[in-house]
Amino acid sequence: MWKYVCSFVLLLLGTALLFPRGGGGPRPESISPAAELQMKQAMLNQDVARTDELCRSQCSYELHRVAKELAVAPADQVKQTLQTVQSEHPHMEWLVWTQNGQSLEQGVSVGTLKNEIKQAAPSALAEAKRQADSGQVYQSQPFQADGGTYFIIGVPAEAGKTGIVGAVRQQILQQVADHQLKNLRIVTYPSEGKYKIKSVDSDTLQDVHVNHPEGNEGTSHYHMNQVVVKFNQEPTAAQLAQIQQEIGGAHVQKVGYTYVFESSGMEAKQLMAYFKKWNIAYAEPHFLYMTNDAAPTTPPDASSVITPNDALYRKYQWNLPLIETEAGWNVSKGSKDVIVGVVDTGVDLNHSDLKNQLISGYNVVSPDSPPQDDVGHGTHVAGVIGALVNNNLGVAGMSWYNRVMPVKVLDSSGAGSTYAVAQGVIWATDHGAKVINMSLGNYADAQFLHDAIKYAYDHDVVLIAASGNDNTERPGYPAAYPEVFAVAATDANNAKASFSNYGDYIDVAAPGVNIASTYPSNQYAALSGTSMASPHVTALAALIRSANPNLKNTEVMQIMRDTAMDLGPKGRDKYFGYGLIDVVAALKAAQSGTTQAPTPTPAPATNEAVGGNQTLNDWTDWQRFWDQLFTRSK
Repeated sequence: MWKYVCSFVLLLLGTALLFPRGGGGPRPESISPAAELQMKQAMLNQDVARTDELCRSQCSYELHRVAKELAVAPADQVKQTLQTVQSEHPHMEWLVWTQNGQSLEQGVSVGTLKNEIKQAAPSALAEAKRQADSGQVYQSQPFQADGGTYFIIGVPAEAGKTGIVGAVRQQILQQVADHQLKNLRIVTYPSEGKYKIKSVDSDTLQDVHVNHPEGNEGTSHYHMNQVVVKFNQEPTAAQLAQIQQEIGGAHVQKVGYTYVFESSGMEAKQLMAYFKKWNIAYAEPHFLYMTNDAAPTTPPDASSVITPNDALYRKYQWNLPLIETEAGWNVSKGSKDVIVGVVDTGVDLNHSDLKNQLISGYNVVSPDSPPQDDVGHGTHVAGVIGALVNNNLGVAGMSWYNRVMPVKVLDSSGAGSTYAVAQGVIWATDHGAKVINMSLGNYADAQFLHDAIKYAYDHDVVLIAASGNDNTERPGYPAAYPEVFAVAATDANNAKASFSNYGDYIDVAAPGVNIASTYPSNQYAALSGTSMASPHVTALAALIRSANPNLKNTEVMQIMRDTAMDLGPKGRDKYFGYGLIDVVAALKAAQSGTTQAPTPTPAPATNEAVGGNQTLNDWTDWQRFWDQLFTRSK
């Protein structure tokens, strides 16, 4: 653990030197690439260390609960209860119910205590048994065995009588480390075998070779043999057949009026050149998207603060009190009628702290399968929004009642295509989502995705997106689209997170460092990134719409800007936007129905309603009327 402590100290020192609260010192853009990578690596180490704590605390809470239950249970129910616990928490690879005076081998056990573990930690097993017999809790130091990290735990039930001893595999630590290498852009963009991927400069579309993580900044990634095409006039079946024959491709996908063509012999640039002879609005590469993962002037009245009883809340969730969530719950705890779409890697549909908060979603990557998370990112994002509150378990989400709709658009590598993200946004919109979170991004301004964003925006959806984790002023998409509410990340000291992107398009900031939330297989992890900041704002938007369902999407966004707590340079700035979100102030403003800026109303093109609360039903209607709408700005 000393390496984690040292890394944490270095992180704090580095943050204090690079981002002093007084506003002096170098601006974020002056950080050297080497220093930025060191900061990100320290952040990763801190996430892993915090995840280790969460894992140990969660195991301890769960086994205490089970030990108390087993202390009064009939003997014939002991094994079944332990089996249930292990099926819900597979990282608890071996559990034994032991009585004083018995050896561990004589107890009731489930799972397998592998020989490698016995040989690696005989003294830890003996000490866990001794401590449990004497009524004390025990956790060993981590040790390596069977290709993974383990620790031994002992929990008493009745002092001097019974207890539980277990071996816990902490595979989650390596999972978090691997995930954060990508999420914080510490490694170059990985080509994991599923895609033929090239990198391209987002401005010139010239190919670039990325051999260092800093090369990720300003580059986007696309499918080598695919192109996205929007026709000015819908092609006939015969024309589509001609195109497929001429490009040597059989694979065609379609969303609305937009097509994705794949060729077996032509690369993206050749395909873009080929389509110039057709009557098209645009032809562009098929880009990929990846996960992106000041104190109040007047303290709230203590009597107005609601502190939930979730087991990990008080110790680990610094983020919610900081943005006045506890006071805000007195105004609104959310509503089942306001659905939140999480367009991401899916969600763990069986997580005990989430499953009762979820509604049916969709898997764009594999339409015949449920949107089950195989990465962890989407589960973490969903937990920030809607982990069950006040259930004595795990963490608390910001909303008590808003339902979460999981939409899987990113695959097991944490990447997804423009087509998948666009389709996910449209599907969530068509199935009732009133707020959509997109903790993903790319530096390419893809018109295809922008079309889908406009579609959702015109269906009165509030769209929230993470700004990105490259500490760059270059606009990232979808966050920089004018219809999207862009979020930067802050730390526990209300300073800019060292990795957070910035720029004139940033609307607000929210906590994004060492955020504790749900993780697959009934686990909990701490992650850092603008991916973690974005769902705080998404949850606030859902709470606002719950407090006042009559507000348009533009009014919801304006309320969040108007009520933000100013950070950094006075007024709006490129690092924090309008400031740190303030939950209680925003919800009070929502109840009163007031915003500082009026919401513009476009002139309808026909008798059908158009705009923030329009009733257009499909892409055909949208395409017909969009050109007559004014250009909106955030």
